Formats: sequence, structure tokens, C-alpha cells
Amino acid sequence: MKFQHGKGILYASTATVFFATSPILTLLIKGISPGGITFMRMFLGAVFVFILAKLKRINLSINKKNIKKFLLYGFIAAMHFLFYIWSLFYTSIAHSLSIVYTAPIFVTLFAWFFLKEPIKVYKFVGIVVVVMGIAILTGFEPEINVKSFIGDFMALISAVCFGLYSVAGRMERENYPLLKYAFWLYLSASAFLFPFALNTIELSAVRSSILPILLLALLPTTLGHTLYNASLRYTHPTYANLISTQEVTGGIILGYFVLGQIPSINSIIGCIIMLIGLAIVLLNNIPIYGNIRSEKEI
Repeated sequence: MKFQHGKGILYASTATVFFATSPILTLLIKGISPGGITFMRMFLGAVFVFILAKLKRINLSINKKNIKKFLLYGFIAAMHFLFYIWSLFYTSIAHSLSIVYTAPIFVTLFAWFFLKEPIKVYKFVGIVVVVMGIAILTGFEPEINVKSFIGDFMALISAVCFGLYSVAGRMERENYPLLKYAFWLYLSASAFLFPFALNTIELSAVRSSILPILLLALLPTTLGHTLYNASLRYTHPTYANLISTQEVTGGIILGYFVLGQIPSINSIIGCIIMLIGLAIVLLNNIPIYGNIRSEKEI
């Protein structure tokens, strides 16, 4: 059991490294709308997963009655990725990632509501602490403006959708092999994103940004999100969620070195307070369970 738990932690940690490349790669893509970027990210992610599944000889077919379910999951995923990427064009990487990674709070609430998992009183204390962190991060900065507020609100919508996305993945982890679930999730998400991409993707822009486009689909999507879902099959989702919040740290560091985005003191303080709140919510008597699916299915 400890070995399986360690494998889950390793998957989640590796996924987080890939997650941290997402904001940088997104902002390196020029001349394409947020909707166009998100569509290409999800569609190409589905293509990469399709190739991996075929190499592993995994049957990707699903029953027709399950299509409606995947359309719902795809819509939720599409809104998470769309509003996250959109937020990067309105607010800083520090703000966007910090707010998006309040998602574990929503996972806790949605797990209680949809999966009937109880919430202990101390977890509500953590939620209050996280809200305080958001307030410091977004509301108490002298340079706050309408544009950054819109970006912060988009990031919050993304966080709520990520909470629903995570609960859906948790519910379905025993029903589908990992690559089958990821393929249909990414593909259905790209179907909802296609209208946002219409008339916004020019061939010249794609040519000039082809490397970050491919890397965005490969690193944080195909590898990052698929490994994150894999980690849920070996360790408790709470550990995976908490580890993934460190994309905030990685994204801010990469944003500083690659794009020269220097986080403000308030951003740093708010980020630290939010992580303390997340720890209060997520770390206490967390059960560990063993392998849920065989390694062949991963």
C-alpha cells in the first residue's frame, strides 16, 4: 500500500511540474484568441492521447448512452481551461494561478454535496483563511483595476469548474481506463471550444507559434492532466490536489525568469495565506488506499 501511495505522490508531483509550464506557454502564443488557444490545446491533447492509446492497444470506444455524460464532463473541462487561459490575458500569472488553485476548496464542498462526504468543522476555518488570502491577493493592491478584476473573476470561475472536473474524474476512475477517460474528456471539451476558435485562428499565427502550441498540448495537458488523473488511482485525491497547488509557485518562478513578471508583496503574502488555508482544509487524517486499477490500464 505504501508503494502504491508513493507512486501516486510521484505522479502528482510530476504532473505539477508540467502544469507549471502552462501560463508561460500560453503567453508565448501570439495572434490567437484565448478561445483559439484553448481549442487547440484540448484538441491536440486528445490527438496525443489517441496516439498513446493506440500504441498501448487500448480500445477507446464507449457506449452511446455514455456520450451525454462525457459531453457534460467536456463542457465543465472546457470552461475550466477557457476561463483559466482567458484570465492570463487580463491579470498576472500570480493572481490567475493563486485563484485557480482555490479549486481544492470547491472539491471539498462538491464532494460533500455530490458524493455525500462529510466536511469537518475545522475545514470551514481553512475556507475562511483561503478567502482572506484571495482578498489580500486581489482586493488590497493599490494598482488593482477593472481589467485585473475581470481576470481574477475569470480565474475564480475556472477554479469552480476545476472542482467539478476533479469530482467527475474521481467518480469515474473505476469505470474507464485512464487513457479512454482522458481521450473522451479532452475531445468533448474541444467540441465545446470550437465555436470560440472560429475566425480567430490564422495560419500565419499558428506557424509563428507552432512550438508553444504543441508544447502546451503535450506538457500541461497530455502529460500533466493525464498524470494528475493517474495519481488519483493510487493515492487519495486530497494529496494530489494539494501537490498540484504548487503550480502557483512554479508558474510565478517561470513568469519571473521568462516574462519578467515580478509578483508584488501582496501577491506573495496572499499566496502564502491561501496555501495555509488549503493545508488546514486538506491535511488531517487523510486516508490512503492502494491500487484501484491495474498498472496495465494506466
